[in-house]
Amino acid sequence: MLPFSVTILGSSSALPTLKRFPTSQVVNLNEKLYLIDCGEGTQIQLRKFGLKAGKINHIFISHLHGDHIFGLPGLISTMALGGKKGELHIYSHSELKLMMDPLLKFISEMDDFRIIYHPLSFRGHAVLFEDSKLTVESFPLKHRVPCCGFVFREKQHELHLRGDQVEYLKIPIRERVAIKGGADYHREDGTVIPNSELTFPSDPVRSYAFCTDTVPRKQIIPVINNVDLLYHEATFGDDLKDLALKTYHSTTKQAAEIALEAGVKKLIIGHFSSRYKSEKPLVDEARTIFPNTFAANDGEKFEL
Repeated sequence: MLPFSVTILGSSSALPTLKRFPTSQVVNLNEKLYLIDCGEGTQIQLRKFGLKAGKINHIFISHLHGDHIFGLPGLISTMALGGKKGELHIYSHSELKLMMDPLLKFISEMDDFRIIYHPLSFRGHAVLFEDSKLTVESFPLKHRVPCCGFVFREKQHELHLRGDQVEYLKIPIRERVAIKGGADYHREDGTVIPNSELTFPSDPVRSYAFCTDTVPRKQIIPVINNVDLLYHEATFGDDLKDLALKTYHSTTKQAAEIALEAGVKKLIIGHFSSRYKSEKPLVDEARTIFPNTFAANDGEKFEL
């Protein structure tokens, strides 16, 4: 199977701590890196955890609060100084470009480096990006400002060839690609070998959903249903659910309830308030509802 992982670069809420940077994550699918949010210090975390900023060509920004975007100017400057060429695609609220343009005009090294902005829709589910291996979708969350979550879905893999049959039938290489795509094999004598006799089932596809700053929304469940890994913010413990509602955030138990109802395989909680010195009580609380819950700690890598 292709490598598919999520690395946590930042897991704090609005106020960073000595242990936690503001929100940022990297999705790695087959050594292609996709950045989600870009809190202050993201470029430092990339270097600290051995991830190359120059390999990032797509950045997905959930919303325009500072703890999710203030790392962008520095990261882009570093990319330019490092000689990055080609295109960097940023998917965000359309107003991000208004903020970034005045800052980036002072970066003289961007002659061969172009930024393309893609405005998010905050009204419904949408496909943002697609290539031969991956689809990235957005869906609206409910926060104090327009906010989106994201789902990264692998595309269906090719079937596996049965080596013994391929060799026995002496199937030409040019025919094997079609067979891996589901075609039967037509021999020169007119006989047809069914695909099922030539292949094994493909690897299961995997998916990751990112739900940051939001009150719990059951409307997202059809979109994130059965994902392998869900990140859902849990800024507060359940004893502060009134404060969570007032600030348009979620509690540990609320995140766990969403994970349970959506039938996901594993839950990561993060975006912790700086008032918490340890994440353990928050994880323990979420596990009373969804046992397969883990904390988003800076530097931790989750394999799918």
